[in-house]
Amino acid sequence: MSISPLMPVYPRCGVRPVRGEHCHLIDEDGTRYLDFASGIAVNLLGHSHAGLIGAIQRQAETLMHVSNLYGSPQGEELAAKLVEKTFADTVFFTNSGAEAVECAIKAARAYHQHEDGNPERTELITFTNAFHGRTMATISASNQEKMHKGFKPLLAGFQYAEFDNLEAAKALVGPKTAGFLVEPIQGEGGIRPASQAFISGLRALCDEHDLMLAFDEVQCGVARTGKLYAYEHYGVAPDIMATAKGIGGGFPFGACLATEKAARGMGFGTHGSTYGGNPLAMAAGMAVMDAVANDEFLAEVTAKGERLRARLEQFIGNYPELFELVRGKGLMLGLKMKVESRPFFVHLRDNHQLLTVAAGDNTLRVLPPLVADDAEFDEFFDKLSAGAASYTVPQAA
Repeated sequence: MSISPLMPVYPRCGVRPVRGEHCHLIDEDGTRYLDFASGIAVNLLGHSHAGLIGAIQRQAETLMHVSNLYGSPQGEELAAKLVEKTFADTVFFTNSGAEAVECAIKAARAYHQHEDGNPERTELITFTNAFHGRTMATISASNQEKMHKGFKPLLAGFQYAEFDNLEAAKALVGPKTAGFLVEPIQGEGGIRPASQAFISGLRALCDEHDLMLAFDEVQCGVARTGKLYAYEHYGVAPDIMATAKGIGGGFPFGACLATEKAARGMGFGTHGSTYGGNPLAMAAGMAVMDAVANDEFLAEVTAKGERLRARLEQFIGNYPELFELVRGKGLMLGLKMKVESRPFFVHLRDNHQLLTVAAGDNTLRVLPPLVADDAEFDEFFDKLSAGAASYTVPQAA
């Protein structure tokens, strides 16, 4: 048999973590890595947070799963917490970010299929360089050909406009438009925050034409930017929002949040999930919310982000041949490089035991656990400096 037991859809590297301690991962051979990737913005409380671990342990000893045919005291508690802390009136729990975005897509379309709606409105306008997941609907919502290859025909019902170009979005609005699906801060696309004018303009278009504004905050949500959700930076509330990654702190868990108006098409039988909202996930989510959904923690993330960004902006001046600029918010930061970012990301990982994440637009994502502090930042800059000083840009073949 030539195929590996794990389906070879990931080009897995030689790092093989078996244990985590705070902001570090330990390989099976004992090598320690500073983890400023956080499982791609997932492990926001690091790898050994007592509150999160304890909540999961206690719930696992009590009840892990029941069907959604029954009442859910755990789900009701967490949903009420999310409603209290956000724009939303109602929540559907999922197991992943892609599932949360799928629910958002369905809700945006179902809104117009309501008895007093406009059933011809079935198309969502999405944006270039977006990443919404790997299901058929979510790859169809992206304009990235690399994700389409091998899976055509794509699902109909999506149009693509240039990200952060309000006029381009406006030009696509027509009688079939159901709404917009957008990341307020693109993650995979290169840590690119949308402008205030763009987000405010989308909200105005939705209000004018009775369209749904759906935000994908799978990567930028849950305190990552110094706000509980990134939409708060803009003072613009969506109608629907997908969240995941950090909301479980490492446990697989996501959610789709909506206003009462936006959820009017999501009645009995319209959607479901066998595992979504299981008690174990709810315990993880409540532990995360207890830790991060308060002004003190969010202020700390903002302050840490400002310190880290200031140091990065000073640092890149030492290597003008490698780095162009720093962008992002809070502890969701990106180093845009003047050379390909992926070889440099590999160099940091393999030679300096520093874990970051490569992204589009030749960007290096810096996504530390939100519990990282100056000691971890000092270690990060020691490794980053050593990596930059020892890096040789690969020559083109």
